[in-house]
Amino acid sequence: MELKWIEDFLSLAETRSFSRSAESRAVTQSAFSRRIRSLEVWLGTALLDRSTYPITLTADGRQFLETAEEVVRLLTLSRADFRARSDGAGLPVVTITALHSLCLSFLPRWLGRIRDALGPVASRVLPDNFNICVQALVEGGYDLLLTYHHPGIPIPLDPERYPCRIVGRDSLAAVAAPRGLVPDARGRLPLLQYSRGSFLGRLAGIAQGGDDAPATYPVHTNENSMAEALRSMALGGHGIAWLPRSLVAPEIRAGALTVLGREMPMDIRLYRSAERHRSFLDEVWAVAAEDPPNYSDAE
Repeated sequence: MELKWIEDFLSLAETRSFSRSAESRAVTQSAFSRRIRSLEVWLGTALLDRSTYPITLTADGRQFLETAEEVVRLLTLSRADFRARSDGAGLPVVTITALHSLCLSFLPRWLGRIRDALGPVASRVLPDNFNICVQALVEGGYDLLLTYHHPGIPIPLDPERYPCRIVGRDSLAAVAAPRGLVPDARGRLPLLQYSRGSFLGRLAGIAQGGDDAPATYPVHTNENSMAEALRSMALGGHGIAWLPRSLVAPEIRAGALTVLGREMPMDIRLYRSAERHRSFLDEVWAVAAEDPPNYSDAE
C-alpha cells in the first residue's frame, strides 16, 4: 500500500469526480483509477459506488475516510517534526524539486540570490525528471518546483492551485563539436536524442521543427533523458544535441561546442502550492518575483 493511494482517495472523496481528482493529482485518469482500485484491492472492500453520478462513498468508504484523514494528518505532522529537527541547524529551509539540468546550471546561482536577499538559508533538493518533479510538488513533499517552460508544452498544473513565476530565461540550442561530423548523402547530420516522451525531448522536437534547425538523422538515444549525458556525447563528437544553453555555456565559450542554427527561447518557471504557507516560503516567493535574470550565457 502506498501513501499516494490514500491521498488519491481523499481527493476523490472531496471532488466525487475521477477526472477532476486526476487533474488535481497531476496524473492521467486511467492511472488515477488504477491507484484507487489498488487501494480497494489492498483493503479488500469497495470504497466507491461507481453506479451513481457524482460517485458516492460506500459504507466502508465512509468508515475508511476517517481513518485516511487521520493517517495523513499524523504522517504529515511526523514528517514536519523530523524535518524541523534535521534540516538546516536552525536555518530556514526551502525544499525544491527541479530538472537535473537546472540543478546543475541554474539552481546554485538562484539560491545565491535568495541568500543575498534573505540571509543564510538551508535547502533540500530533489533532482529528477519532469513527471517525478511534478508529482513531488503535488504530493506535498516539496515547497517549490523549478522547470523549463515553452508555450508548446502545457504544464499539467492548475494555475490557481499551483501559481508560478518566471525566475530566469534560457534557450535550447543545437550544439556539436566543431569538427568531425560527417553529413549523410542527403546532407543531414547525426542527432543525439532524448528518450521518447521526455520533457526536454519534447522541447527538442519543437526546436527541431524550426525553419533554421539543422537537418538531422538519429544515431543515438539516451534512455535516461539526462541532458548531461547528451552533452558528453556531443563533446565526444558523436552528433548534434539540443541542450539548454546555460548547461553548455562554458563549452561554447571555450570553443569545444558550436551552436548550429537559431536557438529556441525558454522560460525558467518556479511553481508552488497555494495551499502551503509559511513565512519564510512566502519571503522566498516574493524575492522570486523580482526582475528575472538571463542565465543562458552567465559566467
